[in-house]
Amino acid sequence: MPRTQPSIREQFGMRVRELRLAADLTQDELAYRADLDRSYVGQVERGEINISIDNIGKLAKGLRVRPAALFETADSRS
Repeated sequence: MPRTQPSIREQFGMRVRELRLAADLTQDELAYRADLDRSYVGQVERGEINISIDNIGKLAKGLRVRPAALFETADSRS
C-alpha cells in the first residue's frame, strides 16, 4: 500500500515538536509557558486534534516564535 502524505494536523504537530525540541523544552515546560495542559500539547504534536487559532497563538508565545513559524515546512524554509 502506498505511503500517504501526513495530514495537515500531523504536519502541524511535527512542526510544534520540532520547535519545542529546538528550544530544549519538555512538553510540560511548553504547556506551562503556553498556559495549556500537557496532555493537550501531546495531542497536538501527534496530530490527534484540531487546534483553535487561540491555542496556536498560545503555543507560538510559549515557543517564542511568530504564529506563522508553526506552519513553515522544511521546503518553505529552504
